[in-house]
Amino acid sequence: MKRIITSFVFIAAAVAAAAQIRVSAPDIEMILKAEPGSELQILYFGNRLSDLDLTNLEAAGVPGHNAYPAYGFWCASEASLGVTHSDGNLSTVLRVEGVTTEDEPSAKVTRIRLKDTVYPLYVTVCYRAYQDVNMIETWTEIENLEKKPVTLTRFDSGYLPIRVGDVWLSHIHGTWAAEGLLVQEPLDRGMRVIKNKDGSRNSHTDHAEVMFSLDGKPQENAGRVVGAALCYSGNYELRIDTKDTDYHEFYAGINPDNSAYKLESKEIFKTPELAVTFSDEGLSGASRNFHKWGRKYKLAHGDKERKILLNSWEGVYFDINEPGMDQMMGDIASMGGELFVMDDGWFGVKYPRLTDNCALGDWQVDRNKLPNGIGWLVQQAHKHGIKFGIWIEPEMTNTTSELYEKHPDWVIKAPEREVVKGRGGTQLVLDLANPKVQDFIFDIVDDLLTENPEIDYIKWDANMPISNHGSQYLPKDKQSHMYIEYHRGFAKVCDRIRAKYPDITIQACASGGGRANWGVLPWFDEFWVSDNTDALQRVYMQWGTSYFFPAIAMASHISATPNHTVFRTTSLKYRIDVAMSGRLGMEIQPKNMTEEEKALCRNAITEYKKIRPVVQFGDLYRLVSPYDGRNMASLMYVTPEKSEAVFYWWKLETFYDDHLPRVKMAGLDPEKRYTVYELNRIDNVELPYEGKSYSGRFLMENGLEIPLKHKVDYHKQDDWSSRVLYLKAE
Repeated sequence: MKRIITSFVFIAAAVAAAAQIRVSAPDIEMILKAEPGSELQILYFGNRLSDLDLTNLEAAGVPGHNAYPAYGFWCASEASLGVTHSDGNLSTVLRVEGVTTEDEPSAKVTRIRLKDTVYPLYVTVCYRAYQDVNMIETWTEIENLEKKPVTLTRFDSGYLPIRVGDVWLSHIHGTWAAEGLLVQEPLDRGMRVIKNKDGSRNSHTDHAEVMFSLDGKPQENAGRVVGAALCYSGNYELRIDTKDTDYHEFYAGINPDNSAYKLESKEIFKTPELAVTFSDEGLSGASRNFHKWGRKYKLAHGDKERKILLNSWEGVYFDINEPGMDQMMGDIASMGGELFVMDDGWFGVKYPRLTDNCALGDWQVDRNKLPNGIGWLVQQAHKHGIKFGIWIEPEMTNTTSELYEKHPDWVIKAPEREVVKGRGGTQLVLDLANPKVQDFIFDIVDDLLTENPEIDYIKWDANMPISNHGSQYLPKDKQSHMYIEYHRGFAKVCDRIRAKYPDITIQACASGGGRANWGVLPWFDEFWVSDNTDALQRVYMQWGTSYFFPAIAMASHISATPNHTVFRTTSLKYRIDVAMSGRLGMEIQPKNMTEEEKALCRNAITEYKKIRPVVQFGDLYRLVSPYDGRNMASLMYVTPEKSEAVFYWWKLETFYDDHLPRVKMAGLDPEKRYTVYELNRIDNVELPYEGKSYSGRFLMENGLEIPLKHKVDYHKQDDWSSRVLYLKAE
């Protein structure tokens, strides 16, 4: 049981410094000023301070900023909270009432209770400081004790001031098949807004995560960086306001657009957590903070190795049948794989799922395709010595489905309007605000796993945004709650599933990377980075995604060429080397591969198993960015003990007379000696440093010369070049 210690910080004889609140993680901290009857102020966020420096902090000229500014006074400034009180008053003035602390098993929670000076409206600003990772989470709990409802028009999770200077913003952006692309830009005067209004997914385009480089143009392994990630699965809004002051003002929370929330009397509205971190080791340092925190406290089963799988989608698409599934299971087993996932196309009775325009919601096995049902496939997987997984899209339906014929009132639909149809010209989104819909979605998973308890993995897809505003379940005066209630319903379903099936592996796929966010990952083990499996573009997408998410969560698959999305032909070696930098899998029809290709994949799987703990649990150091225009990219993973490392190098383009930079490594122990081995070797001769040892200092100061081409037989030459090196300390 959580031990709760309640301590009011303020006593009658306290000096002014007693109002300072330290919210401290191992190496970082936030300093707040919370005097009773005054506004809550944030004084500092960065590396931990000494007691001496803390005592004299305010004298150093650190201005206090309202830690949770409310709208109504100083209206020209942005606000974290907007309230229309029951009498129509639009102003709110919050003052400190008291501070309490709570001890959790791995964190300390500070709760600062604020009250409006006139109305019985309370806001508790909460901070969770982890004691073993460098991360602080903040959120608010808004309580209405007025006799009548109030309306929340803005409800941010947190606020952070950032000193004006040569500050750069790093964030990731994209679209379908091009998710997670890195954007870096200097911050100047004006307003910068990053937001999402997809409704059901939130990371195809912008992401709810940012980094601020405080010392000029971003560097990977040097410089001060502030990182922030909103842990929310729905619509969000991040705002950076820079006016005529000395500070950029950063606000983050649920997107309030068309989401005004009617807060009933005695109801409490809790905002999602905003996770913030600080590093003086550059962007990669901030990433390592996110990764450690994520693996330990946010990602489902973040401490367990992920299986190597074959997914059926790009191999057969909707052409599901028993002989084909059995053949694919046998092939991945023969190559050393551990899991087979049957994708879309296995269900539908009245409306067989032959393409993407029907049957969602009708989760009965198509016996024409699978006469012996799912159970037979599970048994066959067991015979092959692997696990079995399955694809579902439980939040969606089609107009051509038995579900829609029975329950047209279960879909999201604007009153007095026709439904807006998505994928296949028939797809619709179910209304998760409706408890009956929540029960239905839970039952989909429950029925599958009850009937087939040996299913090991679920690929959970979501291929449509919310495209029209309207809930057939919510009352007329709460239609603006639709987006929020959708994700509350989603959370309730996921909680029920995890309560009953804590060990099942679940992937978040949403037309590719639409659900790469820390709001869903407590229930999901990984996410599908993108439907685009092209190795070259994946270098860029996985690079950007790695800023906030660890390799263990990033599903990365070897696929066929020409690639099914961009039709680029890349070498199998290159595709393998890229896929091995994340959670390795395959998205291919093995029977179309040559025996030589199968042998290369078999060897890669064997070698990935050796380095899997390093990749999935190691510390990431990004070395040369593909976005820097240097015609190559390189990164590495290092174990926390610095006993092993894996170095990746990918050439991006080929020009005659290429001169690529020699890559200096990072994260090694300078005093240790590391023996170098190449993985996935295709060259006829070994690299000159194969099996040789070097000090960590030499490798970090000088690096190793990487050949621009592979030394293979002439008829096997191509313009693709990549290397994976394994370093083991002696």
